[in-house]
Amino acid sequence: MLGRLGAVWGVLGVSLLMGWAIVRLTPIAMEAWGMPWGWLEWLVAVPWLIFMLVGEGYRGFQKGFAPRVAARARYLREHPRPVHVLLAPVFCMGFIHATRKRRIVSIAVTSGIVLLILGVRLLPQPWRGIVDLGVVAGLSWGLLAIVGFGLRALLSERFDHPAETPEEP
Repeated sequence: MLGRLGAVWGVLGVSLLMGWAIVRLTPIAMEAWGMPWGWLEWLVAVPWLIFMLVGEGYRGFQKGFAPRVAARARYLREHPRPVHVLLAPVFCMGFIHATRKRRIVSIAVTSGIVLLILGVRLLPQPWRGIVDLGVVAGLSWGLLAIVGFGLRALLSERFDHPAETPEEP
């Protein structure tokens, strides 16, 4: 029971974190549509949107982060420890009880994201909105991927993605 609770809390917590980011960024992205756009804004916005869908949504989330979150949730279901269950979203994101490499990568990626957020806040509209439009698109793809992989990991017999825990070979 504790393992199931932890697994669901892990996937749900990561999903809520991403959903919160989508909700916060969407109005900023939508502000850009209320401003006049010239050819330069369109020249940047269209490739940026495609890049974020492919790079962040497909490659980053669907091929990397989402299956790992789901695999770690499944691992948590099968090997529950009270502290890991309590911190399940952090566990599923690879910040605790992970290989050294996974922890380093998780911290580095998160730090990079924080720095980018701080930098993007300095951009004027419509540029900030254009950037956030791509981010919202990628995060939305990622949220769907996390929910899909999470359901598959927790409901299916097999799930062949590594959890990247210290015990794995």
